[in-house]
Amino acid sequence: MARYLVSRLAQAAGVLWAAFTATFLILYALPGDAVSLLLGPDGENDLTPEQLDAVRERYGLDLPLHEQYLSRLGGLLRGDLGVSYVNERPVRDLIVEVLPQTLQIAALGLVLGLTVGAIVAIVATYSRIAWLRRLLTALPPLGVAVPSFWLGLTLLQAFSFANPIFPAMGNQGWRSLVLPAITLGIPAAATVAQLLNKGLESALAQPYIETARAKGAGRVRVHLRHALRNASLPTFTLAGLMVGGVLGGAVVTETVFSRAGLGRLTASSVANRDVPTVLGIVVLAAAVYVLVNLVVDLIYPFIDPRVVTRDRGSARSTAPTDRSAGEPGPTDASDESTVLEGAHRG
Repeated sequence: MARYLVSRLAQAAGVLWAAFTATFLILYALPGDAVSLLLGPDGENDLTPEQLDAVRERYGLDLPLHEQYLSRLGGLLRGDLGVSYVNERPVRDLIVEVLPQTLQIAALGLVLGLTVGAIVAIVATYSRIAWLRRLLTALPPLGVAVPSFWLGLTLLQAFSFANPIFPAMGNQGWRSLVLPAITLGIPAAATVAQLLNKGLESALAQPYIETARAKGAGRVRVHLRHALRNASLPTFTLAGLMVGGVLGGAVVTETVFSRAGLGRLTASSVANRDVPTVLGIVVLAAAVYVLVNLVVDLIYPFIDPRVVTRDRGSARSTAPTDRSAGEPGPTDASDESTVLEGAHRG
């Protein structure tokens, strides 16, 4: 377990470094000059070349690229995200101000996505009504294909302008969270429903399900305890990956709904080439993504101990992990072995 933990921590550190480095290089590869964007065309014309050089020196933009990179990386390792070019305030303070607003819609969107997606997949695989099964199976691909900005604009038109039920913009209490959360939650729900639906269909076709039925388990017990528990393992992993998708979707969603959150701060910072702010936001998003996935990685061995076994490279790592190979699920191995023992005794 210790080796497994060290391996995951090393991967987490690598992801953070890669996200920081890639963002730094992309920002400096963009056309235009950060000082020119910061001052605007009028401000730049009003300053002499010497004054412009002084502005660049103030923000460290006169240094060679590798020195700027090492300076910002060193500040990050010390916990210093720098000072915003535009607001001339510590980046940490700017993020702390807007982060709660983004976390609200991100958390609601994630919960909505997991809940709705799971319900759709369970009902689609449990129902014996043919048209309902076909409908619920066809919905997830549609939800994945719909662009977030189009979905947000459609919800605005339907529930803010045509029928003024929810506010169209701003941070005005819980009612202003509903439409942004739905905008983030529907694509997440569609992804969960697709994956869980396939997992349930595969699990229900495995031999250990027939064993459970032969022992007298009812449809609900077979579906929710045996099939769902084993089919949900990939979905559990997907939940960690969805955190990054929800945070990324918040950029578009908060722009559509004019919410003062991390998304709008990101959009304005990229437009103004505010390098310290953009780097701070990217590192924060990467840290949240890494932390959630690290927690998932640490919990996963308790759900499926073969994860650690494969990491150690033991002989058991050759055991097939695909349920389609006929391997009993981790929760039903005892059921299978009981039947086999009875067969040998007979």
